[in-house]
Amino acid sequence: MIDLNRLATEKKNPASAHIDELSPLEIMEVIHAEDQKAVDAVTPLLPRIAETADEIARRMRSGGRLIYCGSGTSGRLGVLDAVECPPTYGTPPELVIGVIAGGTNAMFRAKEGAEDDASLGEADLSNLAVTELDTVVGLSASGRTPYVVGALRYAKGQGALTAAIACSPGSPIASLADFDLTAVTGPEVVTGSTRMKAGTAQKMILNMLSTGAMIRLGKVYGNLMVDVSATNEKLRERALCIVMEVSGCNREESAAALQKADGRAKPAILIAVGKCTKEEADHLLRETNGQLTAALSMLKEEK
Repeated sequence: MIDLNRLATEKKNPASAHIDELSPLEIMEVIHAEDQKAVDAVTPLLPRIAETADEIARRMRSGGRLIYCGSGTSGRLGVLDAVECPPTYGTPPELVIGVIAGGTNAMFRAKEGAEDDASLGEADLSNLAVTELDTVVGLSASGRTPYVVGALRYAKGQGALTAAIACSPGSPIASLADFDLTAVTGPEVVTGSTRMKAGTAQKMILNMLSTGAMIRLGKVYGNLMVDVSATNEKLRERALCIVMEVSGCNREESAAALQKADGRAKPAILIAVGKCTKEEADHLLRETNGQLTAALSMLKEEK
């Protein structure tokens, strides 16, 4: 039997005890005030989040992957973060993976019972052939979800780096993980509805982990997504604007460079700046592990 009274995320919130009697504006004010506590809960975790993101990037350079594993809202947030990486950073879909209890269908229709089986979490990660190069991040607001416990236990057995994103202190998943990223957000506005404050805090941490890792991998120059995958009109225009801004070339010159680079902004910048070929631009990026700053410096030295 689960003792809900022991979970911080299941306690009653005195600030919303009579929320059903409030006006619409007063309801929103209570929710907004509580949401701000989610931000505050993440603040003390910043050093650990930074260390985790740096370790994720280090392992990725050696061929490792980032794998999120969760159920319900937590699992959906992991999938959301994972699927946004390819268009934003030009990463292959298999580099950042979101795994949710109950499989793909659970993204769109709740399969809450799937979270209660630890062996399912182990099986899902076994199917991904987790290795010591990978990082597995377990997501569970309560920190006790059996599916996530099973997944993290299996990942540790394979030598993978593990992290736990929970919102209730002293949780089973935190005790299993190498990095405890527990954001204590407190009782929810609607008791136990962890899609609210807990979900907000988890999303913030996921944003930091993936963005921090991608920055360390050289997929951001300044604050520009120079590895953007230009797969629609908006993203093609964004790639063009990035090439124009970094290279200092006009629209026509930047468009020509992008065409030579098969629509890839990073080599297009080198082509525009150095009047080099696509092959030369790609060589510079390989030599600098995709770091555009270093590639531009090498280009200037060669010229």
